Amino acid sequence: MPTIDTIFYIVILIMSVVVHEVAHGFMAEYFGDDTARNEGRLTLNPLKHLDMFGSILLPLILVVIKAPFLFGWAKPVPYNPNNLRDLKWGTIWVAAAGVLSNFLIATVFGLFIRFSVSYNFSQNFYEAFSFIVIVNLALAIFNLIPIPPLDGSKILFSFLPRSMHGIISTYEKYSFIFLILFIVYFSHTLFPILQFLFHSLTGLAF
Repeated sequence: MPTIDTIFYIVILIMSVVVHEVAHGFMAEYFGDDTARNEGRLTLNPLKHLDMFGSILLPLILVVIKAPFLFGWAKPVPYNPNNLRDLKWGTIWVAAAGVLSNFLIATVFGLFIRFSVSYNFSQNFYEAFSFIVIVNLALAIFNLIPIPPLDGSKILFSFLPRSMHGIISTYEKYSFIFLILFIVYFSHTLFPILQFLFHSLTGLAF
């Protein structure tokens, strides 16, 4: 794979996860917590969010070994749930904000592809925009999995009764193991969803 392609793919992934994290911070601020702003994290400057392994080394390794997927993460934007005006719905919307931001990016670029087909842009154009759509759909779908620390778990836990706090704590304790098991044995189940959404937005085959 040409070096320029590798750099482009990693840059798109980094910016997508940065937007995801910043969206968390802005939603937390909307609900009354300004922790992210006070720590200078409400910015799209990737240098403020980079995680050396999750943002650079891991994506680079996946590209080099030609992995069937590209994944990574940025440093989580900090927020204090105790500052939220509404703990339940504030937590839900803060968690959902990152996912929604990725769906929004995928939708904008996906529809641009769909409605630009008649203009016959270059193949490189469609490949670049398609990659942006795929990365953001993948981030959104993956983060909806209800396994800590993914956003789906925060959304799910907010709806569960207090009586399940003990079960939730045990689940969180072993969440890393569950997450690894999911990635190794069940991540393929996400591909049909990714394919369906990609085709629905772009009109192109995955």
